[in-house]
Parts: sequence; C-alpha cells; structure tokens
Amino acid sequence: MAQYEHLPIYKKAYELALYFENIVRNFSRYHKYTIGAELREKSREALQLIRRANNAADKVPWLEQLRERLEDLKLTVRLCKDLKAFPNFNSFQYSINEVVNLCRQNEGWLKTSRKRERPESPPGLPGQGERANR
Repeated sequence: MAQYEHLPIYKKAYELALYFENIVRNFSRYHKYTIGAELREKSREALQLIRRANNAADKVPWLEQLRERLEDLKLTVRLCKDLKAFPNFNSFQYSINEVVNLCRQNEGWLKTSRKRERPESPPGLPGQGERANR
C-alpha cells in the first residue's frame, strides 16, 4: 500500500476537511444538518479518492472522479454562500480558494498521469526509415 500522507494535494484536502468540520459547527441548525452535512461528506469523499488514486496503478479514473467530486464541492460551497450559511465572507473566501487550489492540483496530477499512460511512439515512424536507408 502506497503512502499518501506526504502528497501536497492530500495535505490540503485534509486541512480543508478539518476546516469544514469546524466551520459547520457555526452554521444555523437548519443549514448544519442539510448543506453543512453535504459539505463535510464531499470533503471526506475527496480525501478517499485521493488515497485511492495514489494506490491505483491506473490513476486516471480515480482522478476523474476526484475532479467531479471537487466540482460538486465547489458548487456546494457557493450554495452555502448564497444561503448565508457561512458565518462571514472570509469563511466563504477561504473555502472557495482552497477548493479551487485542490482542483488545480488535481488537474496537474491528472495531466502527468495521462502522460505516463501514453505509449511511446515507435522508433520507426513512416518516412524516417526510408531516408535513413538511402
């Protein structure tokens, strides 16, 4: 089993999950058990997907699922803002910035994972061998 605690994306996602756990405590009762629970759940799911992607030989499907989960999380954070669930604007601003940063890190990881999966081009491309033989 591969280690994942050292990954920058895992560290950020973990910090964000902890932040959501703490900030949801300040939500009103109505928002705490509806949208707050969704916010907490999606952040934990993102952590799980990061762990699964790190352990997988083929990371791309897991990273694509993580992309979807982070987009869902971004939407939920924006909905929390519009519902005035966050205690202040700074809470929203920090949350959305961290989710966007996670999205960027995920896209970078996805890009490098796709490059590694592409097979190398064969040494003899059409047209190259003919010139070499002349």
